[in-house]
Amino acid sequence: MSQIYISIGSNIERTHHVRQGIAAIKAICDEFTVSAVYESESVGFDGSNFYNLVCGGITALSVEQVTSLLRQIEVDNGRDRTAKKFSSRTLDLDLLIYDDLIIDVPAQLPRDEIDKNAFVLWPLAEIAPNAVHPVLKQSYAQLWANYEKEQQSLWTIDFDWKGII
Repeated sequence: MSQIYISIGSNIERTHHVRQGIAAIKAICDEFTVSAVYESESVGFDGSNFYNLVCGGITALSVEQVTSLLRQIEVDNGRDRTAKKFSSRTLDLDLLIYDDLIIDVPAQLPRDEIDKNAFVLWPLAEIAPNAVHPVLKQSYAQLWANYEKEQQSLWTIDFDWKGII
């Protein structure tokens, strides 16, 4: 069994797609946990605001299986895999952490953006404050405490889970 953390983002039909992503990921995890939902401005392009959060859990799936499943969940929710990197998304699911693996294939782990984007680091620090980044050797709470918060505008929102959580 492995501890995983996954970031979830959407700026197209945000509430619907966040719920769909959570429900699909929850089905593969034990000890499932989820952060608050955060709203943030688009980064890297001019688009609608995103909803972002991080979820975590224990899974029996391999890293390859998790990566493949996340891509399928995105496609099932209308994600256009041919769209530009910085563009609007129905659902964006990124495996951030899989135990303490440090790999580049089938996914970059730990994901490089963890300490660069507030919309990833803040919710991760919320649900895994004492977990230690396997490369930076600091806890996510420490990384968030040292993050220059003026870099990105981000705020928590009330989110109606409709019984998913």
